[in-house]
This record gives sequence, structure tokens and C-alpha cells, in this order.
Amino acid sequence: MSRLCVVALGGNLRGWAREARDDYLRRMPRGYEIACAPKVPRGARVIALDERGEAMDSFAFSRKMQFWMGEKTALAFVIGGPDGLDEKVKAQASFLLRLSSLTLPHALAEVVLVEQLYRAATLLTGHPYHRG
Repeated sequence: MSRLCVVALGGNLRGWAREARDDYLRRMPRGYEIACAPKVPRGARVIALDERGEAMDSFAFSRKMQFWMGEKTALAFVIGGPDGLDEKVKAQASFLLRLSSLTLPHALAEVVLVEQLYRAATLLTGHPYHRG
């Protein structure tokens, strides 16, 4: 089982965003599980979302995720609040990921991240969701 965790430091999601996020969580392929948690699980590899992080397309992201999952450790994707992430969090992260060059509201960033985790999982399992 691939253990993925989304840690959203920006607070609770509004209804529309929670619905969208939960839809992708329910559709995750067998063998993948995403938990939404208030803090990073002990021993997890931290991937911090940051506007200055590395940008990649969905294929590159899925390959990176596959590499990380090969390490047999949980992956924690951390989304900052309205003011972004504290520098300490970014310094402790093993990778900085940029979701977009656009500034996204917290709720939308969480939905986009979970959709990309779902897309990566479908690419890795050969599911037809991603059509290029």
C-alpha cells in the first residue's frame, strides 16, 4: 500500500473544495491511499509546495512519485496557509514542488494536488484516466 498524506496548514476546506478533493480520494486506484492530516507523520518524506519549487508535468510527477514510493516511506505533501510555508518547513523538506506559476487559493491548491496524486497513481497503474 502506498502511503500518501496531504497536510494542509491553511485550515478547513469549504464545501465545494472538500467535495472535489474527496471525489479524487474515493477514486484512487487499489494500492494507493491518501490521508489528509493536520501534521506530517513521523518518518515521512516531506514534499513542500512552494512557488519557487520545481515545476514538472504530470508524467514527470508520476515518475518522481514512483521513485519516492520505492523508498518504502510515507510521502507527506505539505501545503502552506495564506502566507505560504514557514522557512523551517521548506528547509526540512526533501523536495520543493511548484503546482503552478499562478497564485492559487489554498483550497484550490489542495484540490489540484489531490487530482495530480490521483493522476499519477492512474498513470502508474495503467488506468485510462490520463489521456495525454
